[in-house]
Amino acid sequence: MRDSSIPKYQAVHDEILTRLLAGHYSIGTRLPTEELLSKTFDVSRVTIRKALELLVRAGYLTAKQGSGYIVATLSPPSSTCMSSFTDQVLNEGHVPGAKLLGVENPTKTLPAPVKQLFDEPLALVERLRTVDGLPRMFTQTWIPVRLVPNLSASDFPETGQGQSILRIFRQRFEVEWTTACETLDSVLADPAIAGQLDVPANTPILSQACTAFDPKEKPVFFDQVYRQGPINFDLSGGKTQQTSA
Repeated sequence: MRDSSIPKYQAVHDEILTRLLAGHYSIGTRLPTEELLSKTFDVSRVTIRKALELLVRAGYLTAKQGSGYIVATLSPPSSTCMSSFTDQVLNEGHVPGAKLLGVENPTKTLPAPVKQLFDEPLALVERLRTVDGLPRMFTQTWIPVRLVPNLSASDFPETGQGQSILRIFRQRFEVEWTTACETLDSVLADPAIAGQLDVPANTPILSQACTAFDPKEKPVFFDQVYRQGPINFDLSGGKTQQTSA
C-alpha cells in the first residue's frame, strides 16, 4: 500500500489478494472483520468494504450475512475459466488429496486426441484425486515441456490447498489460458482405471476430456479425467464453468 497514485480501496484489495495467494487465509475460512481490517490497513470501513466487494465479484470471496467474508477459492473461474476441484472439496468441509502416480518429462504416452492437439514434446502428470481419503478421480494431464521447464514430482504436493493443478501451472510456471472446451462421456472402467478408483472392472464411470487454450487459441494443456460421481457446473452469469482437478 505504498503507491499513493492508486485509490486506497484498490491498494487494500491488492494487498489482501496478495495475502490470499500467499496462503495467509485458508479456503473455507473467514477473513478478519471489517473493523479489524480497517485498523490493520489504517483506512475506513467503507474503504475495506469496497476492497472486499471487488474480491467477491472476482470470485475469491463470498459474503455471508452474519458470517462476514469467506475465502471461496484461490483460482476463481474469472481468472482460470475453470473451477478448482480442490477448492470445491475444501468449501464442502471435506479433505482433498492428490496422490501423485507419476511425472514423465518428456513422455512417450500420447493418445490420439493429444497427438492431434500438439506437435512438440509433452510432459505427463498422473494423479489420483481423493476426498476424505477415498478415491474419486484418476487424472492424466499433458502439457508442453517448454511451458513447464524442469517439471518434477516435487512440484505436486499431495495435501493442502496448493495441490490444485490450476494453481501449480499458473503460479509456479506462469502458464496462461483463457478458454477451455470439454467432452463428457460415460465409459466402462478398464482394469487399470478400476484399480485406481477402487471399483470393479467395467463399472460405469464418467470420462471428462478438457483442453485449455491461450488467448491466441493455441492449446495449453489437455486433461483426461475418469471419475466417480457427478460433475458440478456454475451457470451464473450465463457462462458454464467446469470443475477441474
